[in-house]
Amino acid sequence: MPRKLAPKREIFGWAMFDFANQAYTLLIITVVFGDLFTRVIVGDRGDDFRLGNLLWSLGLSTSYLMVVLTAPLLGAIMDFSASRKRFLFASYLLTVVATACLWFVAPGYVVLGVLLLVISNFAYAVGESFIASFLPSLGPPEKLGKISGFGWGLGYVGGLVSAGFVLVFLGEVSEENFQRIRWVGPFAAGFFLLAALPTFIWLKERGARQPLPPGRGYISVGWERLRRTGLELARFRDLAVLLVSIFFTMAGIYIVITFAFIYGAQVIGWDEGIRQIMFVVVQITAAAGALGFGAIQDRVGARRTYIVTLVLWILAIVAIWSTPQLARAADALLGVSWEAQHVFLFAGCLAGLSLGSSQSAGRALVAILSPQEKAAEFFGFWGLAAKLAAVFGVLGLGVLQSWFGLQSAILFCAVLFAAAIAVGLGVDEARGRLQAEAYSEAQEGR
Repeated sequence: MPRKLAPKREIFGWAMFDFANQAYTLLIITVVFGDLFTRVIVGDRGDDFRLGNLLWSLGLSTSYLMVVLTAPLLGAIMDFSASRKRFLFASYLLTVVATACLWFVAPGYVVLGVLLLVISNFAYAVGESFIASFLPSLGPPEKLGKISGFGWGLGYVGGLVSAGFVLVFLGEVSEENFQRIRWVGPFAAGFFLLAALPTFIWLKERGARQPLPPGRGYISVGWERLRRTGLELARFRDLAVLLVSIFFTMAGIYIVITFAFIYGAQVIGWDEGIRQIMFVVVQITAAAGALGFGAIQDRVGARRTYIVTLVLWILAIVAIWSTPQLARAADALLGVSWEAQHVFLFAGCLAGLSLGSSQSAGRALVAILSPQEKAAEFFGFWGLAAKLAAVFGVLGLGVLQSWFGLQSAILFCAVLFAAAIAVGLGVDEARGRLQAEAYSEAQEGR
């Protein structure tokens, strides 16, 4: 039976979770707390922040590894018990509480900072898999690109609102301003707490709870379903190939999300004004990329759109790496005195377009290739691929920057995106969609 388009209110409620959780992504991981941790919490050691960068990488990698070990099993339990919404609510509350507690992380409190980072980021990251598993039930395959793009686009609007407030009212990241900027944790938690309420009011739990077999618990049933799903994944060849491509894509994206503003502070040496402009530029271009490519995707195909966004990523990484050289070349060859931080804004535009569009296209393509009956399980594998990629990418960058410096290490991202393109070209979208539809029809016929 063809999937029907969900009511607009429900789609909006689903998308509001993206709006709400961007406060965590931007304020804690990307814009504020990462810079605060590496330069202030760990301690300023001149211009060498490699220890802080490495500890930041280790903390995030640990949390992502926890998602790798739990997301597929939790997805299997959710599908069996029709309890996605309850699991989503639990991850949301844990994120809010742990993020609010970041207020207690003062300079020198490195262990507490890492511990709260691991807990909050695990809860946030596993919640990403939970909310994404609702996507296949929100509409037919030809509408999922637009729906996914709407969610990502609204998410970047949420990021613009939340982080804009912090940048204006809490000020710069510095030891002198610590007593104000430490409120970034409670603010991000409060924003997430309130903005996600429409999700739990309007989003519906679809599917029927299945009775437990005699003498079995949800964990044992979950492991059994997970084992079967792993074997069945071989039947969905194109989905399996896509997940490998997404591994490389997300490895590169998580590096950018984690280190972009750290890179700006340590390599580019930007001032507070440029940092704020960069934040606005990235949010606007990311929202435009998600919405624009979401609409394009439904016309030209999800796989083709996904590949184009990866080409954009390679161009963005080359621009980020070459920013200091481009500034010097402009001065020497053209006589134009451009500061590196101004050239870096151009790289930010490319990165923003790539950031919103690639994640939206990848998520929609997973939804198109997944049968609705196994959405949470397959999105559990999507979460596994993405978070295993985060461990690989963030930890790999942390090690490489300790050897070669942050500027040279960033080229690792370009290699990852090139690998994602090479693998992604092996996905046949039409064949994969037919496989998913055939599975659903077979389940309905039982």
